[in-house]
Amino acid sequence: MQSSTIAFSPSLSLSTHPRKLPVRGFNPLSVSTPGRQCLTNGAALFASTTRKLSPISCSLNQSGWISGPTPGSPEPKSDGVVVVQATAESAGAAETPKSKSFQDTLVLGTLFGLWYLFNIYFNIYNKQVLKAFHYPMTVTLVQFAVGTVLVTLMWTLNLYKRPKISGAQLLAILPLAFVHTLGNLFTNMSLGKVAVSFTHTIKAMEPFFSVVLSSMFLGEYPTLWVVSSLVPIVGGVGLASMTEASFNWAGFWSAMASNLTNQSRNVLSKKFMVKKEDSLDNITLFSIITIMSFFLMAPTAIFMEGIKFTPSQLQAAGVNVNQLYTRSFIAALCFHAYQQVSYMILQRVSPVTHSVGNCVKRVVVIVTSVLFFRSPVSPINSLGTGIALAGVFLYSRVKSIKPKPKTA
Repeated sequence: MQSSTIAFSPSLSLSTHPRKLPVRGFNPLSVSTPGRQCLTNGAALFASTTRKLSPISCSLNQSGWISGPTPGSPEPKSDGVVVVQATAESAGAAETPKSKSFQDTLVLGTLFGLWYLFNIYFNIYNKQVLKAFHYPMTVTLVQFAVGTVLVTLMWTLNLYKRPKISGAQLLAILPLAFVHTLGNLFTNMSLGKVAVSFTHTIKAMEPFFSVVLSSMFLGEYPTLWVVSSLVPIVGGVGLASMTEASFNWAGFWSAMASNLTNQSRNVLSKKFMVKKEDSLDNITLFSIITIMSFFLMAPTAIFMEGIKFTPSQLQAAGVNVNQLYTRSFIAALCFHAYQQVSYMILQRVSPVTHSVGNCVKRVVVIVTSVLFFRSPVSPINSLGTGIALAGVFLYSRVKSIKPKPKTA
């Protein structure tokens, strides 16, 4: 799934005839006619009552704000002008951009850290739940249910603006919700069958499906650089698959189906949500899709797997009920949180930067899952995973290279 500035030129003049008199140093008041009284108190200036001052306008110059007569007002004589000049280069003004930049960097770094942390916890707790409870549809339903509750609270407490959705918009979002539901279901099915590291290695092939689907349905044909970057991705995944200790075809094809459906969601988003009046910000779109996915998943999970989450059934299966409930809830919280944070990051950085961050996130998840679950990894398997992830990084870089326009 898948973010105007107003620039003021320092040479902009708000007066058609800005007047600037030579000033030596910083002289707040310059009175040329003797016999006048001038009182200063912050921004107050008073001249003698025998002569009226013309209205004052401001002209912005690189050296500071300089007062001048308002356009259309009569020019005052040179012997009765009161000139005020103040430099804009104060210490506080100089520090403001730096402090703001530091704060933005700190916030962005925190968001990236939370994105990775939530993803790590989701994969670890989700894998533990799926190992003990072999019902991926029910697990997926619980994750959508918790997300639906969080979205409802977020809108009710005005933590995020509640959108006004028309029927036409809901119809346009429905296909996105459908493939989103399938994408998460297939991911859980794969995580229940193979190691977390192997699932994420296969999911590194998302760029391949993105290029193929965009070419087929959007007419966006890749450049030679993009096609070249897909070679190490496909080759690395193939090498890792041949040497994966936990390999089985159900887990492999589930992860592949997850790639297909997730990238179909992105293509459908571009194809159907194209009208400006129909467009929604990413967080709002994700929130609506989460709610719709819950209502799509609920009847399917109950029909296919039945109600398997009751305490009596879990106890009969020899499962620690409290532990399973706790881990399922934490996994569902992290599932919703990491996707929300991902969209918050996307609103602050470019898609290329976000793509690179997603590549690094996948590396972090693979390494931590291998260490936590002590998954057996051979040198050739590690090499294949490394080649695939390097291809993903290369893809994210060359994707931003735009072909030069053909000259006649």
